[in-house]
Amino acid sequence: MAVTREQFERGMTYADYKAQMTRNQDQFEQNEAGLALSAEDVEAFRALPRPLHVLALAEDWCGDVIANLPILGRIANESGALDVRVLLRDQNLDVMDQYLYQGQFRSIPVFVFLDDDFNERGVWIERPESVTKFRDEQRRKIYAQNPEFGSPDAAITDLPEDVRMRVTQAVADMRRASAPFANGEVVRELREIVERIAAEERSGAAR
Repeated sequence: MAVTREQFERGMTYADYKAQMTRNQDQFEQNEAGLALSAEDVEAFRALPRPLHVLALAEDWCGDVIANLPILGRIANESGALDVRVLLRDQNLDVMDQYLYQGQFRSIPVFVFLDDDFNERGVWIERPESVTKFRDEQRRKIYAQNPEFGSPDAAITDLPEDVRMRVTQAVADMRRASAPFANGEVVRELREIVERIAAEERSGAAR
């Protein structure tokens, strides 16, 4: 069962979502402003034969939402090709549970791409696998360079407080340093979705 028109229309606009945030709003807006979007990337979205609706599921406590929803927002604003609405995940589990990551996790953000008839045309969840893999590799390097951090597979809560703070800072620094790569991978995957949809639209029109 796809997202219905009614579910989409009860979503907040992107601007309204930002306005109601109670956590991480400054970081969200910094991420939005700091995103490097190329003219080629924006043009790929503008090339859609007709605009798409995009329903996003989000919560302002989620790091992946803070990192990745601003990317969708910037693309929508600059291309004019995406009509974005946002639902809070925890208040809309009827929608969320249609898009469980690996069939079991309520991972966010979720972006559901819909056409004018609210047919589902594409789904994007959480973050690219390439980003997950890269950051795990970098995290393991941090632990290897700092034996006092212990095992990267152990719970950080088992560490003394001073070591735990150093681990947290080191991982946060790594995530900031890898943000351009991560942002580029998100843009690439979203662009692949809309380019596929555009190709399908053109193919259908040619038949």
